[in-house]
Amino acid sequence: MDSKQMVQQLQARLGEEQFTYAFDEKHDQLRLEHTTLHKGMNILIGDLVAKYEAKKESAIEEVVYTVQQTFLAMEKEAQQGFEGLANVYPVVRSTSFAKKSKEGHAFVTSDHTAETRIYYALDLGTTYRLIDVDMLQKLGVTEQQVKEAARFRVKSLPTTYKQDEVRGNVFYFVNVNDGYDASRILNEQFLADMAARVEGEMTVSVPHQDVLIIGDIRNEVGYDILAQMTMHFFTVGMVPITSLSFVYEEGKLEPIFILAKNKAKEENKKS
Repeated sequence: MDSKQMVQQLQARLGEEQFTYAFDEKHDQLRLEHTTLHKGMNILIGDLVAKYEAKKESAIEEVVYTVQQTFLAMEKEAQQGFEGLANVYPVVRSTSFAKKSKEGHAFVTSDHTAETRIYYALDLGTTYRLIDVDMLQKLGVTEQQVKEAARFRVKSLPTTYKQDEVRGNVFYFVNVNDGYDASRILNEQFLADMAARVEGEMTVSVPHQDVLIIGDIRNEVGYDILAQMTMHFFTVGMVPITSLSFVYEEGKLEPIFILAKNKAKEENKKS
């Protein structure tokens, strides 16, 4: 399927009544505009075509669902407004992710690692909206209150996981699909509990927002397996974050490629 065919598929499934469509062939990007809300979103068609090759119809269904739920949430917001801090959660994004909303309002964020940044989201049921400074007044709260509430709420999320062993290395996958799987990386107690379980070196990966991978790396081949695994998840994820993994030690996260460079420098010094 090529880009023009993909655009036609989206138009057929989303309909012409609620949305207008503008396809930018040069940048391989589709702009949707809601006819009554007068708000829109951009879809990178090239990325969607690539995901279609791997996931077929489910790739299109995921995008259609995301578009529909996003605009339903906007409609709900317009009609009902916001209700305090009860439904605020942290979400993890790449440091290259936009720092402002489409309207130009700065998102509320916190530093995390060199690869990731923390944003804050208002949960709206089937989707959520990232909180920007303009929303703080509507919520009737301060930036600090939002951050504290989100940190508290992430601890209430379930931390069930599936376990798999590959060539002597053990991997734990948190994949609840509630939109906050990667956010569990901010649950310090959960990471500490997993560290007590791990026998080798503990790694933590958030390749996209709907998965958190804890690695128990017990031999050298484990790092190669981890790299291939995270790259695969990063490629197929709806909201990719980073293909790099982190070593977890004494409550801190360190990118693996930095550790490798440091070890190489130490070895060179010794020689």
